[in-house]
Amino acid sequence: MAVKDDYLIDTLMNMGELDAAQVEAARAVAEPAGAGVVDTMVVQKTLNPDLLVSARGMQYGCEVADLREVMPKDEPMKALPRHIARRYQVIPLSYENGTLTVAIEDPGDIDTTDALDRLLDVVSIEYKVSSESQIKATIERFYGSTDEAVERLVTELSQTQVDIGEAGAAVGESGVATTGDEQEAPLVKMVNMIIADGFRMDMSDVHIEPFENRLRIRYRIDGVLREHQSVPLRLCGPIVSRLKIESGMSIAEKRTPQDGRYKQIIDDREIDFRVSCLPTLYGESIVMRALDKGGLNLGLDQLGFMREDQEVFERNAQMPDGVMLVTGPTGSGKTTTLYSCLNLLNTPNKKIITVEDPVEYILSGINQVQVNNAAGMTFAAALRAMLRQAPNIIMVGEIRDSETGNIAVNASLTGHFVFSTLHTNDAPGAVTRMVDMGVKPFLVAAATRAILAQRLVRKFCPKCVAPHVLHKDEIHALQLTEDEMKDSRPMMGVGCKLCDGGGYKGRMGLFEVLEVEDQLRRMIIEERPVGDIRDYAVEHGHMKTLRQDGVRKVTSGTTSVAEVMRVTASDEH
Repeated sequence: MAVKDDYLIDTLMNMGELDAAQVEAARAVAEPAGAGVVDTMVVQKTLNPDLLVSARGMQYGCEVADLREVMPKDEPMKALPRHIARRYQVIPLSYENGTLTVAIEDPGDIDTTDALDRLLDVVSIEYKVSSESQIKATIERFYGSTDEAVERLVTELSQTQVDIGEAGAAVGESGVATTGDEQEAPLVKMVNMIIADGFRMDMSDVHIEPFENRLRIRYRIDGVLREHQSVPLRLCGPIVSRLKIESGMSIAEKRTPQDGRYKQIIDDREIDFRVSCLPTLYGESIVMRALDKGGLNLGLDQLGFMREDQEVFERNAQMPDGVMLVTGPTGSGKTTTLYSCLNLLNTPNKKIITVEDPVEYILSGINQVQVNNAAGMTFAAALRAMLRQAPNIIMVGEIRDSETGNIAVNASLTGHFVFSTLHTNDAPGAVTRMVDMGVKPFLVAAATRAILAQRLVRKFCPKCVAPHVLHKDEIHALQLTEDEMKDSRPMMGVGCKLCDGGGYKGRMGLFEVLEVEDQLRRMIIEERPVGDIRDYAVEHGHMKTLRQDGVRKVTSGTTSVAEVMRVTASDEH
């Protein structure tokens, strides 16, 4: 900061706006207080803040932008999304031939300019200089804010004395509009902003929860819930009604849970949301899961597979027949792994059919079947019908009962490859779960090619990752050996603007890949305890546990000991 102040002071003195006596007087006050000389002169009103803009323009060879008369334009604002503009305090001015021109307070802020180069999908960025006050005011004028939308809506409700009835629907603009001006209604704008803000922050779902005195909005980002804001409880009814109608639910029914789907265009992308509505003590709670088709184009290496595990997984996935199971708790990324695998196998010479409840992502070239229990289209019924379609590959969303399990196993033994999921804690546990469901042990042994258990951990932010020395408690927690410590490169996330100070950005998988070989098949047929199967697989190198994979991710510098311990707490080994 001192170096930047010196450059600015020299520029201002060359402009004739400051003299040496003013600078020395300000320095005498600033240095004991640990403040900047320029900031001190602004506070003392020795220096007009507007002169700083001109000085920075001269210093960096940039034009000065007066933002008071600038009007928002569609193309520049699409190139610079609201969340980036607000985070880095920049204003989009023009966008031509791949070059985005923005107004910024300090073009010498390397952290900001580097972040914009990395985050924006443009050929180049040109900078103009403006004042902090003008930039802040213009951001609110261009993009608005969710808080302002809430305040505006509350004001309008008070002024118009809108009645919020028993069904929770507000009359007029604040309700669920059905006219051509619907998108201009304050409530609609607010709901759209809440959802769009969360999506731009890479949230996986948004939680809208009524409590005694407020309506809480939270986003789940990288698996961790973060509170966004609170809304007056009296707006719960209109917000819920808006979302229920858009999701195809009944607003008259408030006593039972409902499910639906919602679509919203965010930054020129149509995003699907799976919506769940649950009656609670103070109103109906809404959870919306973002289903972004663009996020599915992942290779297996991008999911976090180590090379040897990926080779085992790909080798077994490309077999002509058999069963491959992916296990883990809800929210552990099983669906993403299965779809990434289907993308790998989706070639013109193979027919792929899936049966899902619900169909979360629509994939080109793949036949997808939606379960409809009310119409008799259960997993088992759909699976029987699918076999008459002569598929090469079948994906069953989840094996939930004996009937589905037996049909899937028999399909694999008659020349089909079957992917499916189970809810078990580890890979060997999937074997006993199938047997407990009523599938014969010899059928499980004959059909199963490989089993994958997985969890999700947060990755270090690529912007602020730095070397880290493991504490003795961390070494003890993971039981790291001398060999593992010798080759380790542990890191940590320091925290920056990109990751909102958390040190983490994005997630990856921890994987436990069990390849079923002859001895393991004999153990399955003999119905040996799951602990024996696990011990044999680890001892003979047929599987690395989730904890062991976590150790590899820590020593390679991609995640932290705390993250690994958080998701593998139940891994006794």
